[in-house]
Amino acid sequence: MDTRTDSNAVATLLPAQRIDAAGRAHVDVRAIIALALPLVANSAVQMVLNLTDVWFIGHISTAALAGVGAVQWLVLVVIMILGGIGMAVQTVVAQAYGGRRLARASQAVWIALWGILCVTPLFVLAGLGGHVMLAPFGFDAHIETLATDFWFPRVAGACFGTAAWAVMGFFNGIGRPRVTVLITCVVALANVLFNYLFIFNFGWGVAGSGWATTVAQVIALALGMTLMLRPEYSRRYQFHLTWRPNAQRLWQQFRLGFPMGLLYAADLIGLAIFQMIQVRLSTDEGATTQVVMMLTSVAYMPGFGIALAGTTLVGQAIGAGDREWAMRVGTRVTWLAAPYMGGAGLLLALAGPWLMPLFTNPHDADSAAVVALGSKVLWLAAIYQFFDGMHLASGLCLRGAGDAFVPAALVIVLSWFVFIPLAHALTFAPGQGWFHFLPQAGMGSVGGWLALDIYVFLLGVTLFLRWRSGAWKRIRI
Repeated sequence: MDTRTDSNAVATLLPAQRIDAAGRAHVDVRAIIALALPLVANSAVQMVLNLTDVWFIGHISTAALAGVGAVQWLVLVVIMILGGIGMAVQTVVAQAYGGRRLARASQAVWIALWGILCVTPLFVLAGLGGHVMLAPFGFDAHIETLATDFWFPRVAGACFGTAAWAVMGFFNGIGRPRVTVLITCVVALANVLFNYLFIFNFGWGVAGSGWATTVAQVIALALGMTLMLRPEYSRRYQFHLTWRPNAQRLWQQFRLGFPMGLLYAADLIGLAIFQMIQVRLSTDEGATTQVVMMLTSVAYMPGFGIALAGTTLVGQAIGAGDREWAMRVGTRVTWLAAPYMGGAGLLLALAGPWLMPLFTNPHDADSAAVVALGSKVLWLAAIYQFFDGMHLASGLCLRGAGDAFVPAALVIVLSWFVFIPLAHALTFAPGQGWFHFLPQAGMGSVGGWLALDIYVFLLGVTLFLRWRSGAWKRIRI
């Protein structure tokens, strides 16, 4: 099958390129923003979705917040490891679109869906193993029960979410992020409805929130597939010809997608253990960190949208054959994302005393302590946000270039061998924690967040230097 279908709709200018009167090429920031805005809107809806979950769970109890907080990041780790093949879709599609190989773009989506179908039993097995995965961490029995109640429906049903990501990666890769905004808006509304229905009407408690997310993801996949197979896309990208499984393409896309997922999984494993450290310290500290993490999504999600535009623009520029332009546009994306996220984090810190009470139950005896501690921690979170923007944008531009293995290795080293030991050492006092051979400063949540700031500083700078090195220019997909 020939996957080099031509299209006169692909612009003659390179992505986000503007030519001035003297014939010199400039990065068109307006074009970046035009692509990024729907992605930002999409991420903002994701932020609302996350905050909705926290709001509903917070109105169950502080213990429910701590229980979900104990596994929130670990859930994402499982999803990233098992669903990495879906993350490769946007990269493959963007490069295929830039090179005018439109049938190859549609094939990338089908390959991802076949791959996710193959790993669906693993999602279910991981969902069933909640107690086994949490047992080594020594949580309070009540907290562990709440965590596993949320874990099963959230993890077992995540196969639908990763399949929906693959479909949305197609629309992002061809520069149609408005479609993903539509899908995500429908998901957010469905999530609110089902959270209310399952938690309060059906009385399912924390488990109801997990089932609400799963049902919303099923709706996202169904809607995304319906839109993707409409005649305007089906004919142009030849979806009817590229649906068959292809073992060679499946292996190629797995090799590209697995390290992409592993990069985020390695980072999230560190964050998951960081969150567990806070829960192990006390219910108040665990609930505080859960709320602060969700509040920082106000900065993270739109920043992620800006950075995700880098994946599309870099991929399309490489597909069009100009890697130097990919370098220029990717660097500009990085310097848009980092200041935005840092500024948003600062505003959140200023508003902390007014925001924190919104996510606690005023009748809960622990709510005042959570609000007071959270208002302090938000200042450390503001520092974290700037360097997280640098990390996100550099990593997603590298992803657009297909550079996944080395960034994943860098994240593993910094997350597992720097961040986790440092967070343990700064958080716990002597006699607390899991590893007594480490020094223990006893700084509580403040120490944990200080360790997070150090980690994300090293991560952001390291990935940005990897991007600027240009090593990714030698990679061919």
